[in-house]
Amino acid sequence: QVQLVESGGGVVQSGGSLRLSCKASGRIYTLHAWSWYRQTPGKQRELVASITSGSGTIHLESAKGRFTISRDNAKNTVYLQMNSLKPEDTAGYYCNAKIRETWSNPITDYWGLGTQVTVSS
Repeated sequence: QVQLVESGGGVVQSGGSLRLSCKASGRIYTLHAWSWYRQTPGKQRELVASITSGSGTIHLESAKGRFTISRDNAKNTVYLQMNSLKPEDTAGYYCNAKIRETWSNPITDYWGLGTQVTVSS
């Protein structure tokens, strides 16, 4: 079994910064790509940023230059550094990891329960 636990959310003023973390634990044979998604009530979950096992990254267009995804493979942890936050960044943020539990298992998507980010104007 695998668990993902996010932390680092909170309330911040417009222009402020937050750093989200997500740690994977449990039975992990290989951990492939990490992603951060966000969702607001009534809207679909959207991809914010992804990082591959080779540390290649992609970022949501509106997050480029403000958000940076990174990973620490030794700690099975992914981070999302968010700077210059705007009220429209307010959302629940969820981490996703593509993990193979054993050599014979397929790569499977796992999700954290989310952490709330609220940006006040």
